[in-house]
Amino acid sequence: MCGLAGILSTSSSLDAETLGSHVTRMADTLYLRGPDDRGVWTDAEAGIALGFRRLAILDLTPEGHQPMASACGRYVVAFNGEIYNFLTLRKELEGGSAPPFRGHSDTEVLLAAISRWGVRAAVERFVGMFAIALWDRVDRVLYLVRDRIGEKPLYYGWMGGTFLFGSELKALRVHPDFTGEVDREALAAYAQHNYVPGPRSIYKGISKLDPGTILTINPARPGQVLGPVPYWEARQMAEAGLANPFQGTDTEAIDRLDALLRETIAQQMIADVPLGAFLSGGIDSSTIVALMQAQSSRPIETFTIGFHDEGYNEANHAEAVAKHIGTRHTALYVTPAEAMDVIPSLPSSYDEPFADSSQVPTSLVSRLARQSVTVSLSGDGGDELFCGYARYLQLPGLWNMIRKFPRPTRKLLAGAISAVPVKAWDSTSRLLRPLVAGRNLGQHLNGRRVHLFADLLGRCNSPYDIYIQMLRSAGPGSPVLGAGPLSTRFENGSSWQVSDTIQSVMLLDMLMYLPDDIMVKVDRASMGVSLESRAPLLDHRVVEFALSLPRSLKVRDGQSKWLLRQVLYRYVPKELIDRPKMGFGIPIAAWLRGPLRDWAEALLDEGRLRSEGYWNAKLIRSRWSDHLTKQREWTTFIWSVLMFQAWLDAQRAPLVAQELAV
Repeated sequence: MCGLAGILSTSSSLDAETLGSHVTRMADTLYLRGPDDRGVWTDAEAGIALGFRRLAILDLTPEGHQPMASACGRYVVAFNGEIYNFLTLRKELEGGSAPPFRGHSDTEVLLAAISRWGVRAAVERFVGMFAIALWDRVDRVLYLVRDRIGEKPLYYGWMGGTFLFGSELKALRVHPDFTGEVDREALAAYAQHNYVPGPRSIYKGISKLDPGTILTINPARPGQVLGPVPYWEARQMAEAGLANPFQGTDTEAIDRLDALLRETIAQQMIADVPLGAFLSGGIDSSTIVALMQAQSSRPIETFTIGFHDEGYNEANHAEAVAKHIGTRHTALYVTPAEAMDVIPSLPSSYDEPFADSSQVPTSLVSRLARQSVTVSLSGDGGDELFCGYARYLQLPGLWNMIRKFPRPTRKLLAGAISAVPVKAWDSTSRLLRPLVAGRNLGQHLNGRRVHLFADLLGRCNSPYDIYIQMLRSAGPGSPVLGAGPLSTRFENGSSWQVSDTIQSVMLLDMLMYLPDDIMVKVDRASMGVSLESRAPLLDHRVVEFALSLPRSLKVRDGQSKWLLRQVLYRYVPKELIDRPKMGFGIPIAAWLRGPLRDWAEALLDEGRLRSEGYWNAKLIRSRWSDHLTKQREWTTFIWSVLMFQAWLDAQRAPLVAQELAV
């Protein structure tokens, strides 16, 4: 796990020293991603420079140094991530005519594979998480490659005659040609989703490379890119799974998933540094930890963060699971003050506006784990693959309720419901619960959920409309000044809708929410403390198997993740696992009305909002007032505005000095 940066310039006036100076500065902003080593490679004649910061995980010797040249001399690579099947590939390559390997890193295997099979054919064989920048010295083209699910980040874009790329935006931002104009359409999408959906970034002219794609850049064609061309497509895999679903028995499905996860986890446990796992006590992380411990002769190191507020605390469940499995468990209980102390560092750590408030506990547990290990496995991906989110199960019931009302009356009824304040609905929610059909819809009914239903009632004419609105936080009205119509994968239904409604919305989450929220959250939190996080459930072989499963193997008798649970029950008793899903959250709504109120007021100052010119100041102040008085629930949206405002402040800080102050 590392950080890469690079330049491809069409200017003939740049010498090797200038190129090297620029790319060194870019790479050094990524110091926390790779504190163990720095590498720079330049070819002034070609106008190419690669920079690298290394977090040594495999082959801790200088033989793992990057950028690395292939044995044949044709390719030079800067590579962030892991190729988990590198030992298998190495054995295959050694059986041919490949030159002897100098060390035992996966980077050397990556280069040998590309030299033998070509770029695409090699990448299709890779099992792992990766962002790759590869220079072909013969054809004089640059290839950028990203893993299938989008675990590792990679940004790129032309700035005049200079093509910039890197693991994080901060690396691009220090180059003298970088302009840094905020993309208002991207900001509008961020306001709706609390993250910037790919392929956009917050800056005009800079994109995120789509997961599962290869981008080709020829310096002879400045301003142009070839691609991104997919080498793996989630939608194609979902359609194939629906056309040819798994046909085995329940027992065969459990055996298959158990074996597949064992193989995947065994590969991801390979490291030359201490390794552990995040453990929340939920289904996903407990499954990963149980299978790790089943394949380890020593207790696995596990980590969890606890809160004294029982409404947000899962640490006791994690401790019970850890005790049963036999891990060496560390639980750290933090106070609200300690959790809030993390917030000022978030804008610089995340480097792009990002407003999933679970970034706070994720940052805390990453800091805890880094005190003992350099690599930590996680259970990310289980919800998207095995139908774990409550909203998947709620969707059919919500649509059946909404479709009963004629369209002309929906908005009238929605307006009447919304006119009653959240706090009034809260006081009557207990009376309403028995009236709501379905166990999943009736649980945890409160004023916020009643208002959400009103939004759905007034704006939705299909199950897809419902799902899109469920995931949008900005509400009606345009909060961003000067933004055009939204253009994201949400709006392009043809890129994610398949023949099954539930499979469609799960696929949408895999294409957007998973890479642009969940993976960003974990990557920045972990790499911000020089910790590598690995997600076995996102191995593409597991993903493809999950996409082939009929819904009856994912949801049964109203219970989600049925198949994953059956695997886990082989290792952990049901009574330690079966409980309502809690999530990894913090009481941000209460904090904003209490200890964070002064901080928020300063960022939401009406004069400041007007002078900066990004937000509709009147709308923001109105919603902030509603939040403070509990007239309406706007916590998620307000948090997104606050994180953008704090991000703006972070842009004004000295970047390199800030990143190297560790």
